Amino acid sequence: MTTYVLIPGAGGDAWYWHLLVPELRERGLETVAVDLPADDDSAGLSEYSDAVVRAIGDRTGLVLVAQSLGGFTAPLVCEQVSVDLLVMLNAMVPSPGESAGEWWANTGHAKARVEQAARDGRDLAADEDLRDAFFQDVPPEVTAEAWARGAPSQSGTPFAQPWPLPRWPEVPTRFLQSRDDRFFPVEFQRRVVEERLGITPDEIAGGHLVALSRPKELADRLEAYREGIAGEADG
Repeated sequence: MTTYVLIPGAGGDAWYWHLLVPELRERGLETVAVDLPADDDSAGLSEYSDAVVRAIGDRTGLVLVAQSLGGFTAPLVCEQVSVDLLVMLNAMVPSPGESAGEWWANTGHAKARVEQAARDGRDLAADEDLRDAFFQDVPPEVTAEAWARGAPSQSGTPFAQPWPLPRWPEVPTRFLQSRDDRFFPVEFQRRVVEERLGITPDEIAGGHLVALSRPKELADRLEAYREGIAGEADG
């Protein structure tokens, strides 16, 4: 049986996936939405990947989906358990030896955001609040629920640690990028993903938090990936 393992981004909150989970389960699929120890200053990338592995337990048929900062954790999990498919979703793609803190300057992220804001006709300095950067297309009731939960806590520890793998794991990998992502602009991600993974990202409508804004469409796209990988294995 297929199990979707859902790895959140900064803040490490499994709540991010709470609208996607029922969409996948309605399709008869098992899901594991992982909470990461993001508020623990003693926890780094190793502890994050260990938390995912513990949540997986003895499940097999694994499809990992990594959101944003989760892109630094998911490949480490692939080195510890057998994974059928890794889907990077609006994710950070690390290079060997690079820390998540270094990733921003190494990729030219700040310049890309300014350029995207200019293309959109937005003043980035004036619009730099979480609702604008992350929640522009999330339904108001979901945004209100997120705000009621309080600001996520994220330790700086995993941002200071070099990504430990010498190369990308030998796992089928797909990259899905939101076309309207204001935090990781699509043109920026096209370049970074091509340079670092040698693949072209697929695209989906929506902003950075697409699992909150378009859970049904996202579930459809994930299932198309899974079925495509299964077809390749059968062929």
